[in-house]
Amino acid sequence: MRYLDPKADLTFKKVFGEHKDLLISLLNALLPFESADEAVTEVEYLPAEMVPDNPLRKNSIVDVRCKDNRGRQFIVEMQMVWSKEFKRRVFFDASKAYVRQLGEGRDYKLLEPVYSLNLVNEIFEPDMGEYYHYYHMVHSERPDKVIDGLHLVFVELPKFTPHSYSERKMQVLWLRYLTEINDQTRNVPEDLLANPDIRKAVTEIEESAFTDAELLGYDKFWDTIRMECTLVNSVERRYKEGRTEGRAEGLAEGLEKGKAEGLKRGKAEGLAEGERINRLATARKMKVDGFPPETIAKYTGLSTDEIGTFSKCSKNISRHV
Repeated sequence: MRYLDPKADLTFKKVFGEHKDLLISLLNALLPFESADEAVTEVEYLPAEMVPDNPLRKNSIVDVRCKDNRGRQFIVEMQMVWSKEFKRRVFFDASKAYVRQLGEGRDYKLLEPVYSLNLVNEIFEPDMGEYYHYYHMVHSERPDKVIDGLHLVFVELPKFTPHSYSERKMQVLWLRYLTEINDQTRNVPEDLLANPDIRKAVTEIEESAFTDAELLGYDKFWDTIRMECTLVNSVERRYKEGRTEGRAEGLAEGLEKGKAEGLKRGKAEGLAEGERINRLATARKMKVDGFPPETIAKYTGLSTDEIGTFSKCSKNISRHV
Protein backbone atom coordinates (compact mmCIF):
# COMPACT_ATOMS: atom_id res chain seq x y z
CA MET A 1 0.00 0.00 0.00
CA ARG A 2 1.31 3.47 -0.90
CA TYR A 3 0.17 6.67 0.78
CA LEU A 4 0.33 10.34 -0.15
CA ASP A 5 1.67 12.94 2.25
CA PRO A 6 -1.25 14.35 4.30
CA LYS A 7 0.44 17.76 4.46
CA ALA A 8 0.02 18.39 0.72
CA ASP A 9 -2.70 20.82 -0.32
CA LEU A 10 -4.74 18.16 -2.13
CA THR A 11 -4.65 15.56 0.64
CA PHE A 12 -5.07 17.99 3.52
CA LYS A 13 -8.23 19.45 1.99
CA LYS A 14 -9.54 15.98 1.15
CA VAL A 15 -9.17 14.76 4.74
CA PHE A 16 -10.26 17.86 6.65
CA GLY A 17 -12.26 19.73 4.02
CA GLU A 18 -14.58 16.83 3.16
CA HIS A 19 -14.98 14.97 6.44
CA LYS A 20 -16.57 16.97 9.23
CA ASP A 21 -15.94 14.30 11.85
CA LEU A 22 -12.19 14.34 11.18
CA LEU A 23 -12.10 18.15 11.20
CA ILE A 24 -13.95 18.23 14.54
CA SER A 25 -11.50 15.70 15.97
CA LEU A 26 -8.52 17.80 14.81
CA LEU A 27 -9.95 21.04 16.21
CA ASN A 28 -10.72 19.53 19.60
CA ALA A 29 -7.27 17.97 19.77
CA LEU A 30 -5.24 21.06 18.86
CA LEU A 31 -7.21 24.10 19.98
CA PRO A 32 -6.68 25.48 23.51
CA PHE A 33 -10.08 24.63 24.96
CA GLU A 34 -9.98 24.66 28.75
CA SER A 35 -12.96 22.40 29.36
CA ALA A 36 -15.10 19.79 27.64
CA ASP A 37 -17.92 22.34 27.45
CA GLU A 38 -15.89 24.33 24.92
CA ALA A 39 -15.38 21.37 22.58
CA VAL A 40 -16.67 21.53 19.00
CA THR A 41 -19.59 19.16 18.45
CA GLU A 42 -20.75 20.03 14.93
CA VAL A 43 -19.54 22.25 12.10
CA GLU A 44 -20.73 23.82 8.88
CA TYR A 45 -18.19 24.38 6.13
CA LEU A 46 -17.75 27.97 4.92
CA PRO A 47 -16.22 29.13 1.60
CA ALA A 48 -12.43 28.86 1.71
CA GLU A 49 -12.12 32.11 -0.23
CA MET A 50 -12.93 35.24 1.75
CA VAL A 51 -13.72 37.99 -0.75
CA PRO A 52 -13.50 41.57 0.61
CA ASP A 53 -16.42 43.99 0.46
CA ASN A 54 -14.14 46.51 -1.27
CA PRO A 55 -12.64 45.11 -4.52
CA LEU A 56 -9.45 47.12 -3.93
CA ARG A 57 -8.69 45.18 -0.76
CA LYS A 58 -7.03 41.79 -0.53
CA ASN A 59 -8.97 38.55 -0.75
CA SER A 60 -7.80 35.44 1.06
CA ILE A 61 -7.88 31.75 0.25
CA VAL A 62 -7.46 29.43 3.22
CA ASP A 63 -7.34 25.62 3.38
CA VAL A 64 -10.41 24.97 5.54
CA ARG A 65 -12.92 27.35 7.13
CA CYS A 66 -16.02 26.46 9.13
CA LYS A 67 -18.24 27.51 12.00
CA ASP A 68 -19.91 25.52 14.76
CA ASN A 69 -23.43 25.58 16.19
CA ARG A 70 -22.42 28.37 18.60
CA GLY A 71 -21.31 30.63 15.76
CA ARG A 72 -17.59 30.31 16.49
CA GLN A 73 -15.46 30.33 13.34
CA PHE A 74 -12.43 28.13 12.71
CA ILE A 75 -9.73 28.66 10.09
CA VAL A 76 -7.25 25.84 9.46
CA GLU A 77 -4.06 26.32 7.42
CA MET A 78 -1.28 23.91 6.45
CA GLN A 79 1.81 26.02 5.71
CA MET A 80 4.79 24.28 4.11
CA VAL A 81 7.23 27.21 3.73
CA TRP A 82 7.60 29.72 6.55
CA SER A 83 7.94 33.47 6.01
CA LYS A 84 7.80 36.30 8.52
CA GLU A 85 4.76 37.68 6.74
CA PHE A 86 2.74 34.53 7.43
CA LYS A 87 1.87 35.57 10.99
CA ARG A 88 0.54 38.87 9.70
CA ARG A 89 -1.55 37.12 7.06
CA VAL A 90 -2.99 34.82 9.72
CA PHE A 91 -3.87 37.80 11.90
CA PHE A 92 -5.39 39.58 8.89
CA ASP A 93 -7.53 36.59 7.88
CA ALA A 94 -8.75 35.97 11.44
CA SER A 95 -9.55 39.66 11.93
CA LYS A 96 -11.44 39.77 8.64
CA ALA A 97 -13.52 36.74 9.65
CA TYR A 98 -14.24 38.32 13.04
CA VAL A 99 -15.29 41.72 11.67
CA ARG A 100 -17.45 40.33 8.88
CA GLN A 101 -19.71 38.53 11.34
CA LEU A 102 -21.38 41.83 12.13
CA GLY A 103 -23.86 43.13 9.58
CA GLU A 104 -24.97 46.74 9.51
CA GLY A 105 -26.93 47.69 12.62
CA ARG A 106 -26.21 44.47 14.51
CA ASP A 107 -25.10 44.43 18.15
CA TYR A 108 -21.46 43.82 19.09
CA LYS A 109 -22.54 41.24 21.66
CA LEU A 110 -23.39 38.94 18.75
CA LEU A 111 -19.71 38.62 17.82
CA GLU A 112 -18.32 35.12 18.39
CA PRO A 113 -14.62 34.11 18.71
CA VAL A 114 -12.51 33.17 15.71
CA TYR A 115 -9.90 30.42 16.09
CA SER A 116 -7.03 30.16 13.60
CA LEU A 117 -5.11 26.86 13.64
CA ASN A 118 -1.87 26.94 11.64
CA LEU A 119 0.24 23.84 11.08
CA VAL A 120 3.72 24.86 9.92
CA ASN A 121 6.20 22.43 8.38
CA GLU A 122 9.23 24.52 9.35
CA ILE A 123 10.82 25.77 12.57
CA PHE A 124 10.25 29.51 12.96
CA GLU A 125 11.03 29.89 16.68
CA PRO A 126 14.49 28.25 16.97
CA ASP A 127 15.14 29.76 20.40
CA MET A 128 11.98 28.26 21.90
CA GLY A 129 11.78 24.58 22.76
CA GLU A 130 8.03 24.12 22.61
CA TYR A 131 6.27 23.38 19.33
CA TYR A 132 2.86 24.80 20.31
CA HIS A 133 2.33 28.58 20.30
CA TYR A 134 -0.94 30.17 21.39
CA TYR A 135 -1.60 33.90 20.95
CA HIS A 136 -4.60 35.77 22.31
CA MET A 137 -5.31 39.11 23.95
CA VAL A 138 -4.60 39.17 27.69
CA HIS A 139 -3.80 41.77 30.32
CA SER A 140 -0.02 42.30 30.55
CA GLU A 141 0.01 41.84 34.34
CA ARG A 142 -3.07 39.66 34.79
CA PRO A 143 -3.07 36.84 32.21
CA ASP A 144 -6.38 35.61 33.62
CA LYS A 145 -8.02 38.79 32.28
CA VAL A 146 -8.81 38.03 28.65
CA ILE A 147 -10.55 39.88 25.83
CA ASP A 148 -12.18 37.04 23.96
CA GLY A 149 -12.12 37.42 20.20
CA LEU A 150 -9.13 36.15 18.25
CA HIS A 151 -7.28 32.96 19.10
CA LEU A 152 -4.19 32.20 16.99
CA VAL A 153 -2.41 28.85 17.26
CA PHE A 154 0.82 27.94 15.46
CA VAL A 155 2.27 24.42 15.55
CA GLU A 156 5.89 23.80 14.49
CA LEU A 157 5.62 20.26 13.15
CA PRO A 158 9.40 19.53 12.94
CA LYS A 159 9.70 20.10 16.71
CA PHE A 160 6.99 17.64 17.61
CA THR A 161 7.91 14.37 19.30
CA PRO A 162 5.37 11.74 20.40
CA HIS A 163 6.52 12.13 24.01
CA SER A 164 5.44 15.76 24.21
CA TYR A 165 2.08 16.55 25.82
CA SER A 166 1.40 12.84 26.18
CA GLU A 167 -1.63 13.56 28.35
CA ARG A 168 -3.44 14.91 25.26
CA LYS A 169 -3.77 11.64 23.38
CA MET A 170 -5.59 12.90 20.27
CA GLN A 171 -3.21 15.83 19.87
CA VAL A 172 -0.30 13.39 19.80
CA LEU A 173 -2.08 11.06 17.37
CA TRP A 174 -3.01 13.80 14.89
CA LEU A 175 0.50 15.27 14.96
CA ARG A 176 1.97 11.81 14.45
CA TYR A 177 -0.36 11.40 11.47
CA LEU A 178 0.96 14.64 9.96
CA THR A 179 4.64 14.01 10.70
CA GLU A 180 5.13 10.25 10.35
CA ILE A 181 3.18 9.51 7.16
CA ASN A 182 4.41 10.56 3.72
CA ASP A 183 4.65 9.08 0.24
CA GLN A 184 7.45 6.75 1.30
CA THR A 185 5.24 5.14 3.94
CA ARG A 186 4.30 1.55 3.23
CA ASN A 187 3.17 0.39 6.67
CA VAL A 188 1.35 2.67 9.09
CA PRO A 189 2.05 1.97 12.79
CA GLU A 190 -0.63 -0.20 14.34
CA ASP A 191 -1.14 2.11 17.32
CA LEU A 192 -2.17 4.86 14.89
CA LEU A 193 -4.58 2.60 13.05
CA ALA A 194 -6.10 1.52 16.36
CA ASN A 195 -7.79 4.93 16.62
CA PRO A 196 -10.89 5.08 14.35
CA ASP A 197 -10.41 8.75 13.40
CA ILE A 198 -6.79 8.27 12.42
CA ARG A 199 -7.59 5.02 10.61
CA LYS A 200 -10.22 6.81 8.51
CA ALA A 201 -7.81 9.68 7.77
CA VAL A 202 -5.13 7.18 6.68
CA THR A 203 -7.60 5.48 4.30
CA GLU A 204 -8.33 8.85 2.70
CA ILE A 205 -4.69 9.33 1.64
CA GLU A 206 -4.19 5.92 0.00
CA GLU A 207 -2.83 6.55 -3.49
CA SER A 208 -5.48 4.32 -5.02
CA ALA A 209 -8.17 6.77 -3.82
CA PHE A 210 -6.94 9.50 -6.20
CA THR A 211 -7.43 9.98 -9.94
CA ASP A 212 -4.55 10.46 -12.37
CA ALA A 213 -5.43 14.16 -12.61
CA GLU A 214 -5.34 14.53 -8.84
CA LEU A 215 -1.98 12.77 -8.64
CA LEU A 216 -0.64 15.17 -11.27
CA GLY A 217 -1.85 18.10 -9.15
CA TYR A 218 -0.18 16.50 -6.13
CA ASP A 219 3.17 16.36 -7.95
CA LYS A 220 2.83 19.96 -9.14
CA PHE A 221 2.15 21.05 -5.56
CA TRP A 222 5.55 19.73 -4.49
CA ASP A 223 7.17 21.43 -7.50
CA THR A 224 5.74 24.72 -6.26
CA ILE A 225 6.96 24.10 -2.70
CA ARG A 226 10.48 23.43 -3.99
CA MET A 227 10.36 26.68 -5.95
CA GLU A 228 9.13 28.68 -2.94
CA CYS A 229 11.87 27.18 -0.79
CA THR A 230 14.53 28.16 -3.31
CA LEU A 231 13.26 31.73 -3.52
CA VAL A 232 13.21 32.12 0.27
CA ASN A 233 16.75 30.71 0.54
CA SER A 234 17.89 33.08 -2.21
CA VAL A 235 16.55 36.10 -0.32
CA GLU A 236 18.28 35.01 2.88
CA ARG A 237 21.57 34.38 1.05
CA ARG A 238 21.58 37.81 -0.60
CA TYR A 239 20.83 39.48 2.72
CA LYS A 240 23.78 37.72 4.36
CA GLU A 241 26.04 38.61 1.43
CA GLY A 242 25.12 42.27 1.85
CA ARG A 243 26.12 42.18 5.52
CA THR A 244 29.36 40.33 4.71
CA GLU A 245 30.36 42.98 2.16
CA GLY A 246 29.92 45.66 4.80
CA ARG A 247 32.09 43.86 7.36
CA ALA A 248 34.86 43.37 4.80
CA GLU A 249 35.62 47.12 4.67
CA GLY A 250 37.34 46.82 8.05
CA LEU A 251 37.04 50.37 9.33
CA ALA A 252 34.23 51.20 11.73
CA GLU A 253 32.76 53.79 9.38
CA GLY A 254 32.99 51.41 6.44
CA LEU A 255 31.45 48.64 8.51
CA GLU A 256 28.41 50.71 9.45
CA LYS A 257 27.98 51.92 5.89
CA GLY A 258 28.28 48.41 4.46
CA LYS A 259 25.84 46.98 6.97
CA ALA A 260 23.31 49.71 6.20
CA GLU A 261 23.64 49.21 2.45
CA GLY A 262 23.48 45.44 2.82
CA LEU A 263 20.39 45.64 4.96
CA LYS A 264 18.76 48.07 2.56
CA ARG A 265 19.51 45.92 -0.48
CA GLY A 266 18.50 42.72 1.30
CA LYS A 267 15.23 44.28 2.44
CA ALA A 268 14.39 45.60 -1.05
CA GLU A 269 15.14 42.28 -2.71
CA GLY A 270 13.41 40.38 0.07
CA LEU A 271 10.24 42.43 -0.28
CA ALA A 272 10.20 41.96 -4.05
CA GLU A 273 10.78 38.23 -3.92
CA GLY A 274 8.53 37.84 -0.89
CA GLU A 275 5.68 39.42 -2.85
CA ARG A 276 6.42 37.07 -5.74
CA ILE A 277 6.32 34.09 -3.35
CA ASN A 278 2.89 35.19 -2.11
CA ARG A 279 1.62 35.55 -5.67
CA LEU A 280 2.98 32.14 -6.63
CA ALA A 281 1.43 30.56 -3.53
CA THR A 282 -1.93 32.12 -4.40
CA ALA A 283 -1.58 30.91 -7.99
CA ARG A 284 -0.78 27.41 -6.79
CA LYS A 285 -3.89 27.27 -4.59
CA MET A 286 -6.10 28.68 -7.35
CA LYS A 287 -4.70 26.17 -9.82
CA VAL A 288 -5.33 23.23 -7.48
CA ASP A 289 -8.88 24.52 -6.94
CA GLY A 290 -9.49 24.44 -10.70
CA PHE A 291 -9.24 28.11 -11.76
CA PRO A 292 -8.21 28.52 -15.43
CA PRO A 293 -4.72 30.01 -16.11
CA GLU A 294 -6.22 33.22 -17.53
CA THR A 295 -8.13 33.90 -14.31
CA ILE A 296 -5.09 33.08 -12.17
CA ALA A 297 -2.94 35.43 -14.26
CA LYS A 298 -5.53 38.21 -13.90
CA TYR A 299 -5.55 38.09 -10.11
CA THR A 300 -1.87 37.33 -9.45
CA GLY A 301 -0.08 39.29 -12.17
CA LEU A 302 1.83 36.18 -13.23
CA SER A 303 2.17 35.10 -16.84
CA THR A 304 0.39 31.99 -18.05
CA ASP A 305 3.82 30.48 -18.77
CA GLU A 306 4.82 30.94 -15.13
CA ILE A 307 1.55 29.41 -14.01
CA GLY A 308 1.89 26.44 -16.34
CA THR A 309 5.45 25.46 -15.47
CA PHE A 310 6.88 25.51 -11.95
CA SER A 311 10.65 25.05 -11.68
CA LYS A 312 12.32 22.28 -9.69
CA CYS A 313 14.40 23.14 -6.69
CA SER A 314 15.57 22.27 -3.18
CA LYS A 315 15.66 18.64 -2.21
CA ASN A 316 15.02 19.60 1.38
CA ILE A 317 11.31 19.81 0.64
CA SER A 318 10.25 17.09 -1.74
CA ARG A 319 7.65 14.45 -2.11
CA HIS A 320 10.15 12.07 -0.51
CA VAL A 321 10.18 13.88 2.83
